[in-house]
Amino acid sequence: MIKIKNTDILKYWSFVLFAMVVFVSCEEPFTPDTSLYEPQIVVEGYVETGIGSLPAYVFLTKSIPFIASIDGQDFGDLFVKNAEVSVFDGDQTVQFTALCLQDLPDDIKKKAGELLGINTDSLQSNICVYIDLADQLIRAEGRRYDLTVKVDDQILTATTTLPSGVDLYDFKWVEPAGLAIDTMAELRVMVEDPAEEANFYRYLTATERDRQFIPPPFGSVIDDAIFNGKAFEIPLQRAQRRNGDFDPDTFGLYVRGDSAYIKWCTIDKAHFDFWNTRDYAAANSGSFSSYTRVTSNIQGGLGIWGGYTVRVYRLYCPPK
Repeated sequence: MIKIKNTDILKYWSFVLFAMVVFVSCEEPFTPDTSLYEPQIVVEGYVETGIGSLPAYVFLTKSIPFIASIDGQDFGDLFVKNAEVSVFDGDQTVQFTALCLQDLPDDIKKKAGELLGINTDSLQSNICVYIDLADQLIRAEGRRYDLTVKVDDQILTATTTLPSGVDLYDFKWVEPAGLAIDTMAELRVMVEDPAEEANFYRYLTATERDRQFIPPPFGSVIDDAIFNGKAFEIPLQRAQRRNGDFDPDTFGLYVRGDSAYIKWCTIDKAHFDFWNTRDYAAANSGSFSSYTRVTSNIQGGLGIWGGYTVRVYRLYCPPK
């Protein structure tokens, strides 16, 4: 048996404390040098088809360093206002029109905000968007859409598709698991997934009180990796804004006596990969989390050009 003397223990801890003091005293704050940072163009654009779908539109902004801080004015300056944006739908090339919300009359600005899901009443920055104003694109399932963006001497390209839509064929309201809340219910929907190909889905929700569709904060996309060719049932959470009030007892539940609006979208794989990595990064951010690179389908820049084949449902949640 090996015996350890008390003096040996004291020497050991003295050495550890000395090393800690030396390490801390030598530590210096690290501030990354961002003077050589070159902004990239960030694209966020969508083309939709189906009842309740929106005209195609594209936001263009400039990226900033991760440690940068911005105010309302800086945020408005990030929008790219001098670009040429066009989309080829297989038959024609359509030039998009640049619109800046602050340049519009109040009534039109409000309607534009509702269309894009922006609250213009609290808007402090001049948000600009490129939009198919005359709705000239042929928006139909099975088509491909090639985006081209020209900013000064830069050219960005991307391609997306509008897959064949997959419907929700049934739904039901169930009691929240483990909770005795008579005024709330969980929504479950049924999907019959086609077997011929891989399918990818994304959903957004709205309520009678708030008609703006928003995605759930912790995951908005689903694939058929384990459901391919089968009928399956999944819960759809009521979406809540990330900066809103959060109640863990009612999170994701719907109010009885209210109507739920579901925007159920079929998307292609590149579009799925973007939201899958973006949702994961947003849900797992923090000091001790690992870095997740959000997948982009933009050649020459960052972001997403995605297609949505849309189905919109109004589902009434009856009182208990």
